Amino acid sequence: MTERQAAAGGAEASTVSVDSGVEATAASPLLEARGIDKRFPGVHALDHVSLTVRGGEVLALLGENGAGKSTLMKILSGAIQPDEGEILIDGRPVTIGGPARAQALGIGIIYQELSLIDALSVGENVFLGNLPCRSASGGWRVDWPELWRRTAALIERVGAAVRPRTLVRDLSVAQKQMVEIARALARNVRILILDEPTSSLTSRETATLFEIIAGLRQEGVGIVYISHRLEEVFTIAQRVTTLRDGQVVGTVPIAAATHDGLVRMMVGRDLSRFFAQARPAMGPVRLEVRGLCREGVLRDISLAVRGGEVVGMAGLVGAGRTELARCLFGADPYDAGEVLLDGEPARIRSPRDAVRAGLGLVPEDRKLQALILRMAVRENISLPVLDRLGSPVFPSRARERALAGGFVESLRIRTPSAEQPVGALSGGNQQKVVIARWLSTDPKVLILDEPTRGIDVGAKAEVHALIAKLAEDGVAILMISSELPEILGMSHRVLVMREGRIVADIPRAEATEAGIVAAATGQGVAAE
Repeated sequence: MTERQAAAGGAEASTVSVDSGVEATAASPLLEARGIDKRFPGVHALDHVSLTVRGGEVLALLGENGAGKSTLMKILSGAIQPDEGEILIDGRPVTIGGPARAQALGIGIIYQELSLIDALSVGENVFLGNLPCRSASGGWRVDWPELWRRTAALIERVGAAVRPRTLVRDLSVAQKQMVEIARALARNVRILILDEPTSSLTSRETATLFEIIAGLRQEGVGIVYISHRLEEVFTIAQRVTTLRDGQVVGTVPIAAATHDGLVRMMVGRDLSRFFAQARPAMGPVRLEVRGLCREGVLRDISLAVRGGEVVGMAGLVGAGRTELARCLFGADPYDAGEVLLDGEPARIRSPRDAVRAGLGLVPEDRKLQALILRMAVRENISLPVLDRLGSPVFPSRARERALAGGFVESLRIRTPSAEQPVGALSGGNQQKVVIARWLSTDPKVLILDEPTRGIDVGAKAEVHALIAKLAEDGVAILMISSELPEILGMSHRVLVMREGRIVADIPRAEATEAGIVAAATGQGVAAE
């Protein structure tokens, strides 16, 4: 059996019927990439990659970090040029010399890190570079009424609840995502590339995005959907193309694909236990919180985490989970309440106090809040313990190398050396560097805020195994995650937050996705 057949469960199909009534067939692809090859110094990023995108379908593009997905998308959007191969639109060869040419050909791309300008209005962002103008004395001026009219029509088309004159800085992440799509539609997009579009969205916002995608499919738009969340792929895609090490492993209809088969295609091996649960050998309470309050943010938070325990924390965006983590770590102040470590009151007024007390925090945004991207892996790992390596100003380089080298090996951080700038690593390996940093402090308590956001399925399994190992070593772990399968798969207990309060404390045996959602949305009580 071929690898493609293994992923598809042995089935074959040439036509896929989809819910919207549009039928994707092998005829007349909107876009074809044939034999795309790209090399960078020391890296063969793409090795003669070919794929097709059809009108009215969602093609999911899967692969681990570093598989070549981003390089391929940059080539299709004109950001970089291929070394070999050709691209066809409607069966005709084209040269995409830059982003402007890609837009002229009807190709739009929305990156995971949005590219809107916060200081401008929604309308100005939507029509940036193509503002409607009218003749006026002395030249041309922006036709503001026409701009607002056109923007309102596009915003209505994508179902976004925003006003054309609203500044982008005042929008939520989900609303910004809708504005990005409206901007693509303003340029008559025919092929839309979405890179991890739901990484910062709630389940409701994700459902809204899927409705917009379904509408675009009805209009004949071809969509390339890049995601590490396989459950989304099975919901939204009609076909799946998988990359590994710069090569296409296979393309399968979603109707014939299986979860395990796609994982096997991506990582080249079986992940027999995707969630590695720690053995429940609980120790005494290591972290206890009593009546923690912060005006307008947190209300009477009380919780306890034992040594060897993984406590999952679920809730909607804005429920207060990240704010609680920041208060516990001393990054933000709290107005009332008490924090105890190993039964003793802990005075934590700054992150330095937290580190000294034995707390570590892996924040939700590793690039903005954790890593110094231009610094080496070695330097990032050793930052919190420089005083133990000689001095904070002049640490021992040899001791730094030994510390970082040990974690590179034990955590299987894939890097040419510990001197590699951490910004050059994949997302999963960057996350391991952040975790290594806190392991270097020998923490009693580790707070993980979205520990696997934006990393591929193989790296997720490795991070899960690491979390289980830390718990087995006696570390108390508080894990915040928006992915309910991760919460259910990793946690010994689940705390649910809503509107700044803990509204449910659910043992693993009683926890279900439905119960967690009910508690998080106020539709019912999952447990007391």
